[in-house]
Amino acid sequence: MDTIQAIKSRRSVRAYKPDPIPQEVLDDILDCGRLAPTGHNSQNWRFVVMTDAAMRARFAQEAMYGKFFEQAPVCIVVFTGKEATTPMEDASAATTAMMYAAQAYGLGTCWVASFQRAHSNAIKELLGAPEGWELMTMFALGVPAGGSNMPRKKALEEIVAYNKF
Repeated sequence: MDTIQAIKSRRSVRAYKPDPIPQEVLDDILDCGRLAPTGHNSQNWRFVVMTDAAMRARFAQEAMYGKFFEQAPVCIVVFTGKEATTPMEDASAATTAMMYAAQAYGLGTCWVASFQRAHSNAIKELLGAPEGWELMTMFALGVPAGGSNMPRKKALEEIVAYNKF
């Protein structure tokens, strides 16, 4: 799948088949996250890959909008360190790169915002995050178990202005 097609066809997926993700595909997706831009090229992030079913079930219990984590065979959690100069942007860029890479492989994803959310401390504790690492994003990854009921996206002319607002 080419890049433009991957971007234009990606939808949030909340139902997954139990099919495992081949390690080489997972590694390639993670590598795309690694190559995302960071402020001052700090690369001050860590990706924690959750494949353990019991851990994902705990995620599903903790994350208010992440009940689907229990179904997905993989959950990727993105942390940034205290030395990151642009932590939200860095984590968002990495997460987006990995989600588009997953789409290119025909896999589904769904992002759960995790920066200073009600579930953040519980997830950090569950993963044993060291002091100074901030939970930023996490997303489910797997083979979609059906279509997406994605609402209509706004038309380009509804959101774009040239030269002034």
